[in-house]
Amino acid sequence: HVQLVESGGGSVQAGGSLRLSCGASGDGHSRYRMGWFRQTPGKEREGVAEIASDGRTNYADSVKGRFTISRDGVKNRVFLQMASLKPEDTAMYYCAADSSLTRANWLLLEERFYTDWGQGTQVTVS
Repeated sequence: HVQLVESGGGSVQAGGSLRLSCGASGDGHSRYRMGWFRQTPGKEREGVAEIASDGRTNYADSVKGRFTISRDGVKNRVFLQMASLKPEDTAMYYCAADSSLTRANWLLLEERFYTDWGQGTQVTVS
C-alpha cells in the first residue's frame, strides 16, 4: 500500500490559484496511476484529475483548462495546479493512488478503482 499526505490547501479569492501537493511513500508507488478527488458535505466524492504511469492525464470536464496534474518521480510527489478558481471548486481535496499495476495506464476517473487515499486538504474559494 501507499501512504499519501496532501498539502497546499487554503483559502483564496475567486480567480486565484493554488497548488496542491501529495507526498507518496511505500512500495511501487512511482509506477501507480495517481489521482485527485474532491468532496463537499452531503455530496459524493468526485474525480478531478488523474495521471497514468505513462504520464497521460485525464480531467473532469468542470476543471479542464484550469487545473493541471503532474508528478515528480524523483521526489515522489504529485501536484494539482489550480487556476481560475471558482467558488464551486470549494471542497476537501484528496490525493489517491491505484496500486493495481494492471490499471497503471488506465484513464478512468472513478473512485472505486483507487486503493489508497490521503487525509485530504481543504480548498475554499470565496
